[in-house]
Amino acid sequence: MRVYVPATVAMLRRLVADGELSPVGGTAFALTPMLRESYATGDTEELEYAAMMDAARAALRLLATELEADADAPARRAVVSADVDDVQLRPDLDDAVVRLSGPVPLRVVAAVHVDLEAAEPAVRAAAAVIDAADLGDADAEFTLGDAEDHELAWYAPQELPFLLELM
Repeated sequence: MRVYVPATVAMLRRLVADGELSPVGGTAFALTPMLRESYATGDTEELEYAAMMDAARAALRLLATELEADADAPARRAVVSADVDDVQLRPDLDDAVVRLSGPVPLRVVAAVHVDLEAAEPAVRAAAAVIDAADLGDADAEFTLGDAEDHELAWYAPQELPFLLELM
């Protein structure tokens, strides 16, 4: 199953260094039967994109924690797309949430999606208000929308070391 793992730049660096990515809490997102049922229309590509955007929003939560510890950390959302077999559906959490049984090896990574540098101010602002947005704050949701207006760039797994070197 294709899964979308929320990540930060620091997590991408560990992926390159260790050859595997350990999703926080084993949490990832995917085109699950529940996600498919929740949309009246949409082909597989559109629904996979929805799952990826859920992962990108989760990456904001990870980034918020990282920025609290290191204000100079790169403020970029990251999502790792991978093809894994051992996936447990978690409809109790949300339609697209799945739990992975362990780390994701680099060899099963299909692509990495990362914000461009131009998105950093909007992403930094969104990370600061992600909790308020989750609680229904309209201004925070608007700030979150500014970040989500930035499309994630696509990188092949073999490009990841070069991307990280340029950051």
